[in-house]
Amino acid sequence: MMNDEGETMEKRKQIIAMGGGGFSMEPGNPLLDDYILSQCPVKKPGICLVPTASKDHMDYIRDFYEFFMTRQCSPRHLSLTDPGPPVGDLEKFLLANDIIYVTGGHTGYMLAAWRAFGLDIILKKAWQMGILLAGVSAGASCWFEAGLTDSKPGRLSGEPCLGFLKGSHCAHYENKGRRPAFHRLIARGKLPEGIGTENGAALHFIDGELKTVVASRPGAAAYIIRKGSQRVTGITEEKIEGVRLGGRVQRATCREQALPVPYNIL
Repeated sequence: MMNDEGETMEKRKQIIAMGGGGFSMEPGNPLLDDYILSQCPVKKPGICLVPTASKDHMDYIRDFYEFFMTRQCSPRHLSLTDPGPPVGDLEKFLLANDIIYVTGGHTGYMLAAWRAFGLDIILKKAWQMGILLAGVSAGASCWFEAGLTDSKPGRLSGEPCLGFLKGSHCAHYENKGRRPAFHRLIARGKLPEGIGTENGAALHFIDGELKTVVASRPGAAAYIIRKGSQRVTGITEEKIEGVRLGGRVQRATCREQALPVPYNIL
């Protein structure tokens, strides 16, 4: 990978996973989206929205352009439904970007569509090349081995995902019913140990390791969930306070935040 000065830079496999927030959920609060842009080494990155989970909803796409057209980046999007992919070579189209941003929505539908079009393979190649992967809600959980989803009517359940990151993920962790459902599925072995991420918080992984948790609002946090000896639930929960964003954000390093040790999920 090269920066704008043509200098070769070390490839870092980055994933930024938001429990909730960004342009679609916090339209008056740009902190998480600005953080994503700040972590790309290119001064004016190409950023591609993949709104498959929303079934390529035009409101989502419109809001994406309305926000990112005000930033130093080159936005574009990939639609898999009507009118279909903009080009025949999906791999060439996606790998030409510096950031790939995945929306929330229906996790199961998104993953099935990706596999049908081969996007699961292309996205892994993008990640290995050093293209920054980001997303919110379903677009955050998809990078893990599994995620908690409401894709099945009437209940919260586990969904096998791409497996770029170890463990499982629960977005909107503080929303009604999600925390106990996540605990229950992990305790019963239906989901691997993982991380619950609140609205307004984002996990920043570099080379598969969690390096920092950032927040767009006061108190937003993430929680490492492991099987334990707790007699009632069989679960232990370890809170990681999000570093509040504001002003100039710096590129993440291992030293930015004192995370629990070990801070790898598995």
